[in-house]
Amino acid sequence: MPLSFPPLRLVAAFFSSLSSTGLILGTLFFAASLTPSLVPRSPLIQGALGGLCLAAGYGIGVLLRLAWAALGLPSAQGRAHRIVLGVAAVVCSVAAAATLWWSTGWQNRLRDLMGMPAVDGAGPFTLAVMALALFLLIVLVCRLFGLVARRLSVRLARHVPGPTAALLALVVTSVLFWNIGNGLLVQGVMRALDGTYRELDGLFDEASTRPQDPLKTGGPGSLLSWSDLGRQGRYMVSAAPDRERIAEFTGSPALEPLRVYVGLNSADSPQARAALALAELKRIDAFSRSNLVIVTPTGTGWVDPESQSALEYVLQGDVATVSVQYSYLASWIALLADPDYGVETARAVFSAVYDHWRSLPEDARPRLYLHGLSLGALNSNLSHDLHQVIGDPYHGALWSGPPFNTPTWRVVTADRNPGTPAWLPQFRDGSVIRFTSQHNALEDTPAPWGPYRVVFLQYASDAVTFFEPSALWRRPDWMQPPLGPDVAPDLRWIPVVSAVQLAFDVMFAVEPPKGYGHTYAFEHYVDAWASLTDAPGWSAEALDRLKRDGP
Repeated sequence: MPLSFPPLRLVAAFFSSLSSTGLILGTLFFAASLTPSLVPRSPLIQGALGGLCLAAGYGIGVLLRLAWAALGLPSAQGRAHRIVLGVAAVVCSVAAAATLWWSTGWQNRLRDLMGMPAVDGAGPFTLAVMALALFLLIVLVCRLFGLVARRLSVRLARHVPGPTAALLALVVTSVLFWNIGNGLLVQGVMRALDGTYRELDGLFDEASTRPQDPLKTGGPGSLLSWSDLGRQGRYMVSAAPDRERIAEFTGSPALEPLRVYVGLNSADSPQARAALALAELKRIDAFSRSNLVIVTPTGTGWVDPESQSALEYVLQGDVATVSVQYSYLASWIALLADPDYGVETARAVFSAVYDHWRSLPEDARPRLYLHGLSLGALNSNLSHDLHQVIGDPYHGALWSGPPFNTPTWRVVTADRNPGTPAWLPQFRDGSVIRFTSQHNALEDTPAPWGPYRVVFLQYASDAVTFFEPSALWRRPDWMQPPLGPDVAPDLRWIPVVSAVQLAFDVMFAVEPPKGYGHTYAFEHYVDAWASLTDAPGWSAEALDRLKRDGP
């Protein structure tokens, strides 16, 4: 029995050494983190979020206490101080317990809004344990940082003045921990993810068999090897619909949609892959089609089949699509790992295709469109500049789920017409740029479309689009009432906490079902492509039937 006392005393000493101010503020942050944001959260994910918010609040509380002492401001002492702390601790504990009790209801109301099944009441215990464990881990790492810095400062003080030694110790310790965290942990995780995604990309899906049609990429006579297309490329090339299915649905003759895809393994550089894409387009006579679409894929190389099938139905197969892979990783990971690589590929592909398209006679070339989802929308937007195309512009672009840092999206949203919400803006007279969501708002404009058209398809519940770093200190415009129809009415802006919640939402934005979050639905793509291309040969009634009965 005596052997158990030293560990118990060590644990007791650790908890007694924690800052009371930090714990009070941290508990409030934890309670705030349980409120709903854009994406429903499982208990484990909510626990991780709660632990980070608890640690953030604790850290801010410690810093405020240190700043107060450094300024020499008076502090309460004795019995009065203990009473104040006790009351604050009780209030914060009650707030945390109440929000834990309410958290399941908040999550279930959001899940019901998105048509997701409810979670049971066992979640609060799981998330509380997860939050506490993560908080303690962060505190231990921070204390290890402080211990190393103090020891180093003492050693340096033998050779340089005390303040200089303390500053040098802080810098050296920061560099040491950064290199350990970034070099060993972050880079190790990135290498593991890269290997995992690379293996996934190389897997052969039995449904994606090598085509026998010479007009298909990877088929007989193709300039590209079927195996080098990668999993996402093979899926894109072999996916439905084909000419027969389109004709069966429309009751009219259709063309076989042309799809060109170049995988990362198809060539060694973005420029070489872009040249391959152009050569393959020429080989299958893609420029003889009425429409040509440059699709910039997501970080994994994925082309959304919901959008692709909607495009090909709306144009009744009279379209060629080209896409070039630039990464294996999920979009948010690719954005962190190598944000410029996707831009380089997108620019190379656009330049190669656009330059050839521009060289053709105006009356003998297809209408040219750009498209991208998620990171693909950002890179598609960055694939060219105004001076490059102003003399001979392409016809339009559909950018769905554009990330919050997409340049055109940010400028237009900021300059939206007064009185229109940030989650569904109107821009000027709507003749050039329009926004839409689950409800088709593309015709709610005072002016008809002009010759150049841009459509932003976005859901109010999409955190990839509506993440806002400044949510740390101010309420984002899209949180101003009225909120979007797919946003929880319980959502509130809370300094610091809301930014952490949104960062988690970005990572799990594809968890909601189609039509919510970052998962875009076929029927909404139909609206977007029909408006962008004028849907030749379709009536409004036929388009409604396509949205209702299509794939």
